[in-house]
Amino acid sequence: MFGGIGIPELVLIVLALLLLFGAKRIPLIARGLGEGIRNFKGGIREPDRLPGREDEDDDGRSGAP
Repeated sequence: MFGGIGIPELVLIVLALLLLFGAKRIPLIARGLGEGIRNFKGGIREPDRLPGREDEDDDGRSGAP
């Protein structure tokens, strides 16, 4: 399936995650991971829209002297 990881191994991993984090925290962790991946992809596609770059001019120079 995933390079030698089969169904029994995946079930064991899911059970370990349930024991470590609990059923209520896993959706929050997955949501945060998804947002992080989405932000990363957006930053790769549009580097001009990164946070902290609003004060730069169109030619790439900073607005401060």
